[in-house]
Amino acid sequence: MGLNVSALADFNNEVAGKIIPKMIFEGYTTSILPIQEGIKFQEPLNIFDTTLVVQTGDCVSTPSGSFNATQKTIQVTQRTSYDGLCLDQLNPNYLGISALEKGSYNETFKLAEIYTSQIVNQMKASDDSYLWGAGQFGSFTTVASGSVLVPAGTGSFSSTTALDIIDAYIAAIPSDISDRDDLTVWMGVSQFRQYIAALRKNNNYYADANDTSNASVGTLVSKFPFANVKVVGTRGITDGRICLMPDAYAVVGTDLTSDVDNFQLWYDVNADQLKHRLKHKLGCQVAFNEYVLTNKAS
Repeated sequence: MGLNVSALADFNNEVAGKIIPKMIFEGYTTSILPIQEGIKFQEPLNIFDTTLVVQTGDCVSTPSGSFNATQKTIQVTQRTSYDGLCLDQLNPNYLGISALEKGSYNETFKLAEIYTSQIVNQMKASDDSYLWGAGQFGSFTTVASGSVLVPAGTGSFSSTTALDIIDAYIAAIPSDISDRDDLTVWMGVSQFRQYIAALRKNNNYYADANDTSNASVGTLVSKFPFANVKVVGTRGITDGRICLMPDAYAVVGTDLTSDVDNFQLWYDVNADQLKHRLKHKLGCQVAFNEYVLTNKAS
């Protein structure tokens, strides 16, 4: 008697397979710029500036000059992720064996750590896009009002033009901030790749292009050769925007920095679902627009 197994699918031990979670690039904005915590809705960003007046002559007795205190508002927006998983739906496939405990009351999920890490990772990526995106109050895209427009930056950014364009930004840096050690050129990831290609095309003779001081931040950070400027590629910039500004003058506002990592995960017996909630607040503001160099008017 012949053995007929044509009705059976080929064996595939899915339970033994390696689990590879999808993780995405979060962006660098909140890891580099200063953060102001404790904002429930809005708070002032206190700004101080002194005007010095130099007088000539002997025995000067007339006070002249000023100390100016102003404020800008950092307004934050509530950002929430909320969802529920019906774990019973995993019963018919391999996840019912590998990811659920024995028994019909499926209240625990062995892949919960992977699931939560993906949610946090994607929220941080969304935050980077939010800070640079248009439409919200205090977005970094609104800094063009009063900022310095760099005409050279409006041209095509490629491996051929990248170094010349960044050089034009550096040449336009106001003298008041020319010696700062926190000057950053922000750009999108694709532009950053073109910048790195430009370094290679120039035989990579720039020995100090690797920014070891920011190595812990990630690989899309580079020190611009022979200048006190670092170049950062972040995922939030997708419209060809280039922006040079001091880190200290661009502030990210939030209620609590750890909120985005304080993931809430619980089993809801009423809905028969494994639910999660991730809540935090986010906003941003620029202290001195006149020290922001950009290639876009809005």
